[in-house]
Amino acid sequence: MNLNLAATVMLLTNQLEESPSGGREMLCKLNHDVLTDIYGDRLTVLQLSKQPIRGFKSIINAFRGHIDGVNSETINTVFHLISTKNINKLFVDGSNFGEVVKLVKKMFPQVQVYTFFHNVEVRFFLDSFRQNKSIHALAVCVVNYLAERKSVKFTDKLICLSQRDSQLLQKIYGRQAMHVSPMALRDQLVSNAQKVTEPSQQKFALFVGGVFYANRVGITWFVKHVVPRINIKICIVGKGFERYKKELELEGKVEVIGAVDSLAEWYLRAHFVIAPIFDGSGMKTKVAEALMYGKTVIGTAEAFSGYEENAYKVGRVCRTADDFVVAIDAVDEMVVARFDEELRSIYDRKYSYTAARLRLAMILNAIDHNADT
Repeated sequence: MNLNLAATVMLLTNQLEESPSGGREMLCKLNHDVLTDIYGDRLTVLQLSKQPIRGFKSIINAFRGHIDGVNSETINTVFHLISTKNINKLFVDGSNFGEVVKLVKKMFPQVQVYTFFHNVEVRFFLDSFRQNKSIHALAVCVVNYLAERKSVKFTDKLICLSQRDSQLLQKIYGRQAMHVSPMALRDQLVSNAQKVTEPSQQKFALFVGGVFYANRVGITWFVKHVVPRINIKICIVGKGFERYKKELELEGKVEVIGAVDSLAEWYLRAHFVIAPIFDGSGMKTKVAEALMYGKTVIGTAEAFSGYEENAYKVGRVCRTADDFVVAIDAVDEMVVARFDEELRSIYDRKYSYTAARLRLAMILNAIDHNADT
């Protein structure tokens, strides 16, 4: 592949973690690594640290778009870097930075701005508000709507994870994405596979996810409506779920593990993965992770959003408790091996680092289309 590296690029992103665990954090780190890989010393990176909103002035500024590390000082830093480093492309990793996008386009109209939408923020926070009806939750939703609206209006090229999110942008803001670049993950299999123990004597299905509202609501529903009707143990892995042991555990049926040092061991020992998620936008990291480990997934339409073209190769889409029961009863017909090479190949083609690098290089016109590849 021949690369056209004439551009000087700046990446605006949240504070990056060396070993991220959350889906968004992992994707931010991957986007950073991909852009570094493509542009090398032509890439300038500015990481913004989230600051708590305290006091009346901070609240007013939040409604202006000063959230997630955006403030007058960081905006001036962006301007300075664009000027001194002759930046001609700005990659904004998150639609929450809309105030920066607006001001950059007004100050530097020649700079091409690309905004990467991890989800449709207003949809995400509206769902959160519906679960926790409070003034704070409503304010967070409104603040993110105002910031995201600026991103949609002033960005040159919008990038979404899925067609569903692109259509949602069109519905809410009147503009759809120009590019779709699905969820992607760094490969964790090679470094961890040799450490994995033998499969458990008792087969189990695995649920993976942090304890934010959509995961908590989904697995609580599953334990109540599906678990009494199936004959396989469910293991729940994810930071924060330790606090819900009393609520979710059923002797011999459901075990809450909580945070673990290595997800690889749990994925590879599991018989299959469940994803009973009903709310949200973007794409669910757990499905790409399951494919990375060669695992069948039984989940809802929401869990498979963005994965539709491969859904029935990956597992089964379920809409009701009855659907889950039927699919789980028939799961042995779907699970052909402890590690399914065909499922792993889907990850390699669509959701791997290599796939993401090729997509972003094409989106940013970093590939010389007139050269042989």
